Amino acid sequence: MRKWQRRLVESLRLSSGARVDLNRDFDPAATLPDIKKEQSEIFLSEGIQRLAEFQDKFYAQNTYGLLIILQGMDAAGKDGVIRHVMSGLNPQGCQVNSFKAPTAEELDHDFLWRHVCALPARGRIGIFNRSYYEEVLIARVHPEILRKQPLPPGLKTGDVWARRFEEINDFEKYLGENGIVVLKFFLHLSKAEQKKRFLDRIDLPEKRWKYSSADIRERRFWNAYMSAYEDMLRHTNTQWAPWHIVPADRKWYARLAVAEVIIQTFAGLDPQYPRADAARKKELAEVRRLLERED
Repeated sequence: MRKWQRRLVESLRLSSGARVDLNRDFDPAATLPDIKKEQSEIFLSEGIQRLAEFQDKFYAQNTYGLLIILQGMDAAGKDGVIRHVMSGLNPQGCQVNSFKAPTAEELDHDFLWRHVCALPARGRIGIFNRSYYEEVLIARVHPEILRKQPLPPGLKTGDVWARRFEEINDFEKYLGENGIVVLKFFLHLSKAEQKKRFLDRIDLPEKRWKYSSADIRERRFWNAYMSAYEDMLRHTNTQWAPWHIVPADRKWYARLAVAEVIIQTFAGLDPQYPRADAARKKELAEVRRLLERED
């Protein structure tokens, strides 16, 4: 492993028990000084190849599952990370779920239900483009969302968010104890860069389909969102499912950063192709003998 790879991953991981002040302590335009944009394309290409090699073994081993959670403000680059970082993966072993506002059926269940239904099986990589964390973000910034949910009245009062933080932590611990590794990324975008990207969506024909008036309306709640994110990051940053805060103003850096965290996670799991036991070797030898006898 190169030194810059270790430093990069270490710079992203949120320290245990740390208070989170996104404005003061985390620069959304930060990069490591020894990583330049021109180099990043080469590094990312190498990383994509390594991911493909790891995924092949991971899929064959069929022991762990990997859940990747991407959170961030609108235009933070979640779609771009998925498109670029995962471009070399075998689609058979990968699934992406983008969670929008819950349907009536989904609201008739607990807030984790629709996400449980989308969890990756062993050997597979699951990507959540937004996730159950929206239930402590948008539902907190917009209290009317919680009021409209068909919950018993008593469960809409008191410290709802503290309860949900605890429920999420317990859920992620349960996943880890069952072999589902949880990787969480917060793509930290500045308000100024979001404005620039929104203007691009208006000006560039190939990006206009991404424009939504709802995105513009949500900018009015920027400070409330930052406060909700800080509380979420502080209370759900656990030993078994830590948060990685990824500077997202530079897309090339964010994509490389996410790729390196996933690569190092795979390296720690060290997936291997299954080894054939004696009975399997005997079976394969017999198949070879039959094939070689064919005309």
